[in-house]
Amino acid sequence: MDISAFMSRHWFLTGASSGIGRHLAEIILASGDDLTATVRRPETLDDLAARYGDQLVVERLDVTVKGDIAPVVQRAEARRPVDVLVNNAGGGIIGATEEFSDADIEGQISLNLLAPVHVTRAFIPAMRTRRAGRIIQISSASGQGSLPTSSLYHAAKWGLEGFSECLRQELEGFGVFVTLIEPGGARTSSSRNLQYALANPAYQDTPAGQIRAMFENAGDELYTLDPQKIAHRIFDTATSEKPPLRVALGGDAFGVIQAALKGRLSALEAQESLARSVAFDS
Repeated sequence: MDISAFMSRHWFLTGASSGIGRHLAEIILASGDDLTATVRRPETLDDLAARYGDQLVVERLDVTVKGDIAPVVQRAEARRPVDVLVNNAGGGIIGATEEFSDADIEGQISLNLLAPVHVTRAFIPAMRTRRAGRIIQISSASGQGSLPTSSLYHAAKWGLEGFSECLRQELEGFGVFVTLIEPGGARTSSSRNLQYALANPAYQDTPAGQIRAMFENAGDELYTLDPQKIAHRIFDTATSEKPPLRVALGGDAFGVIQAALKGRLSALEAQESLARSVAFDS
């Protein structure tokens, strides 16, 4: 079953209150599709609820509270089968690894990895049974590259990439396509209001300290991508006949991912003899 041909679809979108999520919500509703949008503060979508009426259902959900996910998913499916899931909720914190607290670690992994895993799993049985569906994971160029001060964010996004790549292989035969969206620096309120770990002076003159200072002093020049354009590309990808596994968005994302892949390939090829040296002698 090809959902790209549907007259009207039902979307489930997490993190819909601002940034890319808010723009995507507006695009979905303007297209005539139905939307179940989850936010921590439902009042942030009051204007859309007033404008679109029954086309929009707003659910209060903190995606890091696992026990709250299933009831919200069940209500969405009871309203109408969900055709497209977009795991958009997320956020980052800047700091050297040593600077992070236990709460920082648990919070980042919970929000950026465990939450999309749990939400995705809640939708798999219905999509598999219907043999149709789209699962869109909002990853990042950080899911392919790496930068000092972002070890927790990288750990979560790299994990999401591995999870989603495996899931694509498991579900594609059922007509369910999983896609990773890998944006670069989008100009949103969340990117301008990053969280920071408590600084350790020992890192001040290291790459971690220098990159932290860059983020702390950055203006719009660091965030060159239009979140509305990103949202349009997500919509187009999700509604295409056969979405790709990965979509990089932004020249910065393309550059980061290209450099990371070339670097890993070069390092791997240099180790070919070593890699082949541990087989049993024939």
